[in-house]
Amino acid sequence: MKLKENIHLWLTSSLNDPIAEILYKNSHLTKTQLETLLIDILAENLSGKTLNYDEKASLRLTKAKISRGAFNRTLKQAKENVIKSIYTILLLGYLGVFESTTLDPYIEIANKLKTYVEAHKGMEDTTTDVDDRLKIIKIIREELESGLKRLSEPSADNV
Repeated sequence: MKLKENIHLWLTSSLNDPIAEILYKNSHLTKTQLETLLIDILAENLSGKTLNYDEKASLRLTKAKISRGAFNRTLKQAKENVIKSIYTILLLGYLGVFESTTLDPYIEIANKLKTYVEAHKGMEDTTTDVDDRLKIIKIIREELESGLKRLSEPSADNV
């Protein structure tokens, strides 16, 4: 039962992360689809063993028992949404949209997100005071949150 508790802690912290929340709310994935996709892709890495779909279904955060079929349907929807997102990116690249300066704010946010992730990963590797590291990460996270919220709202020009 330790595996289930560890995966639930990991899922809960991942899904409740403020940056992840902003990103998934503005993605093509529902929270349930994201949870299911994370379980499918990463639960085996965390467990260190191969899991069948009944076992994966039992790892969902919901208290209700989820059937393998329901898990697989949600997983299929999640994968379809991810594929559609990738096709959208490919289409925009093909049509030359990425060469437009109107995407600069999105690229800037992507770079800040990379900095945030690197700061998180590097926390254990540095000898800097823990409080200082936490302050830096908090500042980056707040900048990211406000930037992502700004980008997800319609601009005044488009209203």
